[in-house]
Amino acid sequence: MSGIDAETNRLLAERSRTLGKDAYAPERAFPAGDARREGEWARRQPETRNPDADELTYDAASESRDVAARLRKYQESEGDPSPDKVFTRLTLSEAMRIGQRSASEYLAAEEAYILAAIQLMTARHQWSPRVFNDTTVGVAGSGNDGSFDHALSIINNLRVSKRLPFGGSVEAAWITQATEQLRTVASDGYVQSSRLVLSGNVPLLRGAGEVAREDLIQAERNLVYQARTFEQFRRDFLIAIAQDFFDLLQARAEIANQEEAIENLRNIEREKQALLEAGRIAEFERNDAANQVLSGVASLASQRESYILRVERFKIRLGLSSRDPVELVDSSLDIPEPEVPLDRAVEFALNYRLDLQNERDRVDDARRALANARNNTMADLDVTANVGIPTDPRRNVGRLNFSPGDLNYQAGVTLGLPLDREAERLGVRAATINLQARERDYAQSRDEASVAVRQAVRNVDLARFQLTLAERAVEINQRRVRETELKRDEVTTRTRVDAATELQQSQNNRDRARTNLRNAVLRYLRDSGQLRVAKDGTFLPLPGMGPRSADEGARSSGS
Repeated sequence: MSGIDAETNRLLAERSRTLGKDAYAPERAFPAGDARREGEWARRQPETRNPDADELTYDAASESRDVAARLRKYQESEGDPSPDKVFTRLTLSEAMRIGQRSASEYLAAEEAYILAAIQLMTARHQWSPRVFNDTTVGVAGSGNDGSFDHALSIINNLRVSKRLPFGGSVEAAWITQATEQLRTVASDGYVQSSRLVLSGNVPLLRGAGEVAREDLIQAERNLVYQARTFEQFRRDFLIAIAQDFFDLLQARAEIANQEEAIENLRNIEREKQALLEAGRIAEFERNDAANQVLSGVASLASQRESYILRVERFKIRLGLSSRDPVELVDSSLDIPEPEVPLDRAVEFALNYRLDLQNERDRVDDARRALANARNNTMADLDVTANVGIPTDPRRNVGRLNFSPGDLNYQAGVTLGLPLDREAERLGVRAATINLQARERDYAQSRDEASVAVRQAVRNVDLARFQLTLAERAVEINQRRVRETELKRDEVTTRTRVDAATELQQSQNNRDRARTNLRNAVLRYLRDSGQLRVAKDGTFLPLPGMGPRSADEGARSSGS
């Protein structure tokens, strides 16, 4: 198995290098596993645990319990770092590295790539010289009026076979036969002979040519397709991890905005309480502010719970335990927005996208399948030949005493007329239809890629426009809040509450627009086929993007 793993890794590295120096080839070694039929896993009827209702217990909670304190405890244990817990500081680049090492979906993509390499190795082995050895031991007897003669025979057939590149096969066999009488006869009972046999079978029409190597050709091409698919997956996976990370940072920022808004509402409530006690306002104004504080606290609890759930799911996606405490470190890729005309972006996509290259090459597969189907309708015309060189028949023990003068040979040509090729002709029609479908799929994929990359370019500009407006909205609402504070005696409680609420909403919109802009740039790079992933799973900047951000670190070229 170690030899198979080494050859698999070598083949994967060879194929990945065709995609460029930064393409990553997985290196995996798999345990042999225990195939013995023993233990719990071999039971025909595994045990099921499903207690009856009367065997279970249920502890009812008191309605008067301090749920607020319990929620704070949950949030403290899963949220902000505390002195008695060791938190893993998780930057975006570190999340990408961890995902490449342990994420379940990433490992599954690696394994699909590895399986394609194993399938190619299997196909190559079928075309290499193959050695076989068969030993047959038999006993025969014949009777004559109650008297029986018995014979013990041993036949050993050692042969080497090789498939020919353009159809047919050749084989060399050494056949040894030993026979011994179990009852003494005139020949004294023992005969041993051997012979060397060379044989071959070559098709001239049906099955001749490249159609004979179809399984090997397709396996070679499938590994190229899988190499592209795996590299495309790495790019999609980087974007998925980045989007999840940015979404978590946005959710955390919204929690901070909500906390700030609650503090502003509490200040308003305290002011209104003081005015109420001084008899300057009606009680409903104080109650209005108090209701807004309660509503904000309830919303904050929901936001925190949602954030905890999303963090746990993010850890599971990376292959970490959901109970491992992590601290997300705010970081960005610092990718400048692209300045590219739409037609230039489309040109990038049509030339560089790996999925389009797979679709293009599968059209050639369909063309080859049509040619093979047409070959299958031809007549059979096969040439066969064999030559046998026996050992010296005058010796009781033949061993290697071959006698060329006693050789025998046979050669022939077999013609099979294509009288019944209806199924094969139907196969030609099916292959023709499949080719047309593949050509349509490729044309549609090119159109969809063009539409997607044009939309990606527009989305970058749209995201920048929305971020600019959102930042201006934050500035406007900040001035509005300051103005209502300065004129607190002239405005109503509702006006001040609305100003604080709208400031919070504008801050959330700004954070959301910033996240959308980051994601839009990454999606443009992916859709145009220009996104590159370093071997350690992190983002690889292109010339013109400037230096990488500090948290990205140095790119590992040897992992």
